[in-house]
Amino acid sequence: MTTTTQDTEVTPSARTEGPSLLQRLSVRPEIGAALGALLVFVFFSIVTDRFLSPLGIATWLDDASTLGIMAVAVALLMIGGEFDLSAGVMTASTALVTALLAVHAGWNVWFALLASLVFALTVGAFNGWVVMRTGLPSFIVTLGTFLALQGLNLGVTRVVTGTVQVSGVRAAEGYESAGWVFAATLNIGDARIQASVVWWIVLTAIASIILVRTRFGNWIFAVGGSLPSARAVGVPANRTKILLFMGTAFAGWVAGSCNILRFASVQANQGVGLELHYIIAAVVGSCLLTGGFGSAIGAAIGALIFGMARQGIVFARWDSDWFMLFLGVLLLAAVLVNNRFQKRAERVRR
Repeated sequence: MTTTTQDTEVTPSARTEGPSLLQRLSVRPEIGAALGALLVFVFFSIVTDRFLSPLGIATWLDDASTLGIMAVAVALLMIGGEFDLSAGVMTASTALVTALLAVHAGWNVWFALLASLVFALTVGAFNGWVVMRTGLPSFIVTLGTFLALQGLNLGVTRVVTGTVQVSGVRAAEGYESAGWVFAATLNIGDARIQASVVWWIVLTAIASIILVRTRFGNWIFAVGGSLPSARAVGVPANRTKILLFMGTAFAGWVAGSCNILRFASVQANQGVGLELHYIIAAVVGSCLLTGGFGSAIGAAIGALIFGMARQGIVFARWDSDWFMLFLGVLLLAAVLVNNRFQKRAERVRR
């Protein structure tokens, strides 16, 4: 009996053929958020003419910007496997430190900003240190920080001013130059783009580069994916997580500085409750609650969806209560989509 074997020729092009465009897109964490943003954009563009007007675009970009600044930093922290519930109140705390020093202590605004930055980084480092030192969940540690800062904001503001508000920053020395950095407006046609939008874009770009192009970015994914495994291969886990907490505190300082120098006043209870919005924006942007997966660009897109939806509802003259329904549906949908994209990304990479 004779057996014949037919060899199959493998061409060089077949051997070197890589994944398709669809496969490459499917491993990008932010693709789900981008599709969601496109859907929201098209929907409100059809529903209301004001949405695509220069004023409308400037309005929803402004709405998304301070949320986006925080969401990007929170996203990096979540990829690293942690949460920061003090992120919202931090925006008020830093603004209050700046305002109290500039208005009531007579400091130059720039020195007041520097002092509030040191305050923010100290609190962030403390949060990270306690989490890593004690092993307590960051949810509990930062909840304690949230309550402490909220009480400190209200107590100190009442003692110094007799009210729960600080105003008058515009009269302080150094306001003009500091205001140009944190609260200037850029006129593009009929649209007035706020400085916070520029900060949002710049910080998103920096965070994205750090996350995907640097060793520190690899450390973030490593400690979020498996802390024991990361330590076993030499990743400086304590330093990485402390720096991530300091990153959210820095973002809180930027957002707080933009607010105080733009509006020239701050309420002691400002920012309370926004920490959940930051987390939702990060989750919508592809971050998993379990850590180890996500994207800074995705978090920025998640904030953009917030801004477009919130202002689109206003432009359409709907009851603003519908926005909370939108948030709930959006969060559930994002969790389901993110899990699907993560599993698909794992299959493609194999």
